[in-house]
Amino acid sequence: MRLILAVLSERAATLASDRLVGQGYRVTRIASTGGFLRRGNATLLIGVEEDQVEVALRLMREARERLRGDPGGIAIILNVVGFERF
Repeated sequence: MRLILAVLSERAATLASDRLVGQGYRVTRIASTGGFLRRGNATLLIGVEEDQVEVALRLMREARERLRGDPGGIAIILNVVGFERF
């Protein structure tokens, strides 16, 4: 299991989360600000299986590419030792 932490502009995060949820991914969105984009942005938390990482990243890239002048984003992929749904 992997956890993708993605920091995107507000607009890109909206498009990306809509696309991800539409493909069956579970996404948690956290409003955030900070030094990376120096403006309002959003952090997406996406839990995926290892074989789903590339598809999730592609969906986020495609969403961001639809926005002219968008500053881009970052994604950090972490190994998950355990996961429990309750």
